[in-house]
Amino acid sequence: MKVETDRLIVIPCSEETIKMAIQQNYEMGPHIRNHLQQLQDDPSLLLWGVWLVVRKEDQAVIGDIGFKGRPDEERIVETGYGFLEEHWNKGYATEAVEGLVQWAFQTSNVDKVIAETAFDNYGSLRVLEKLNFKKVKEQESMIYWEIKKSNDS
Repeated sequence: MKVETDRLIVIPCSEETIKMAIQQNYEMGPHIRNHLQQLQDDPSLLLWGVWLVVRKEDQAVIGDIGFKGRPDEERIVETGYGFLEEHWNKGYATEAVEGLVQWAFQTSNVDKVIAETAFDNYGSLRVLEKLNFKKVKEQESMIYWEIKKSNDS
């Protein structure tokens, strides 16, 4: 399983695929280690956790993206993402998030994708705005977003 965009390949993070990131000294946050541990207990979480973002031109792991668990009973899933700073402002995050959101809507399990970002995370704000996520709430230092599946998704 993979999601392919013009410049990127987005692949689910597993014990097998993480080897590529380790070989490239990709800095793994605790969310990746937690995901790999959860996969050992429940392999069905593979597509609903962390995915690695790989640049096609050189096979470099430039970030990670994914979901914070399976869709809930209301068919809602939360997305999150992070990219190495040297790859900011190049449209990679927008491209990867758009690809993964489209993939989620093509499954039979998702009608809405939500996200949250800090007020001062301007890059992330731009990504969500470009992809037509709607602001649904502002609370303390966070903004909450959603995008709904359209009938033609």
